[in-house]
Amino acid sequence: MGTVRKVLTVVAMVGAGIGLGSALFALVTPGELQKQAMLKEMPEKDPRRRDEVARTQELVMATLQEAAATQENVAWRKNWTVGSGGRSA
Repeated sequence: MGTVRKVLTVVAMVGAGIGLGSALFALVTPGELQKQAMLKEMPEKDPRRRDEVARTQELVMATLQEAAATQENVAWRKNWTVGSGGRSA
């Protein structure tokens, strides 16, 4: 009988913990209006930020294309905006 009591006590404690965790999760989860407000404030919504990201991606792609077309090790460049002049010419 003592084993059954221990098992029931453990099941009750685990159930209480799960119930408390679920209740706390439901309390801190943002509502639909709060989610929409958070999405409006994201930096990706700003047109200047999107333009900056697009320009950065263009520069990275240009550098990768140039690196693929040459035998030069572009990692050794002191000035990355210049087409050549690295350590290994």
